[in-house]
Order: sequence, then C-alpha cells, then structure tokens
Amino acid sequence: MLAALLAASSAQALDKGAPAPQFDLPGLDGAVKLAKLQGKVVYVDFWASWCGPCRQSFPWMNEMQAKYGGKGLQIVGVNVDAKSDDARQFLTATPARFAIAFDPQGATPRSYGIKGMPSSVLIGPDGKVLLEHSGFREADRAELENKIQSALGGVK
Repeated sequence: MLAALLAASSAQALDKGAPAPQFDLPGLDGAVKLAKLQGKVVYVDFWASWCGPCRQSFPWMNEMQAKYGGKGLQIVGVNVDAKSDDARQFLTATPARFAIAFDPQGATPRSYGIKGMPSSVLIGPDGKVLLEHSGFREADRAELENKIQSALGGVK
C-alpha cells in the first residue's frame, strides 16, 4: 500500500538548501513538531515495521543520538505503517532512543518526496535541507556520521 501511495505521489525530492517541510505528528512521547527543533541539526528518518534495513539503522541512530545529542542533534523517526500497532511491535524488538512520530496517512513522506524505506533527510539548524539519503547499508554509516558532524559544526 505504501509503495503505491509513494509511487502515486507527484512530490519531487527536496533540493539541498530548500526549507524542510514542516510536520506536526503524534509521537510516542507526545507531539513531534519540526518547528520546535529549529536551531538543532535534525536527522529525520522515514521507516516502516516491514523494512529490513530499518532494523540495521536503528542501533546506529541510537548511537548517533547518544553521541551527538548533547551537541545539538535530534533524530526523529517517522513511522509510515498504516497501523501504529505494527510500529509498536517493531519498537519492542528494536528500541529507539530518539523521538518517534507516527504518520499512517503518509503525508510527511509525500511532502519530502520519499520514494522508499528507509530514507533520511538531514536538516540544518536553519531548517534547510542539507542531505537526502535513501536506504541504509553498513557502508553508509561513516559517510552519514561525517555529514552529521559537519552539520553540527555550524551549531553555536
């Protein structure tokens, strides 16, 4: 269903330097609002319970949040499952130590032009897109961490 939803989307991928689309979604610990994270480097990760690579990305994102959270990084995992119970089951097996939001209608990934899971968008403290990344492989870890470190260099 999500694949059809994303394929039907006419949304284009975001341009580097473009303002990141705002979102206000229900989360595990209350509302998750991008606007409230202004001034931080935000790593938005779109994921689903059925996504194999998402299981590999969660431990890495937990590590990044622990390592760089105090320096201004906030990771936000946006779940796109139609049923949040599927997401909650995933989170029981693969815990997240970062903010989790739920978007069962898929409006947020559409606004970001997301084409597959997982996909991530790195947003600078000014709210502008720094990087868009699709998939998650072991080989991506160092490059993504370097991008996060570079973005955090701009945080005062």
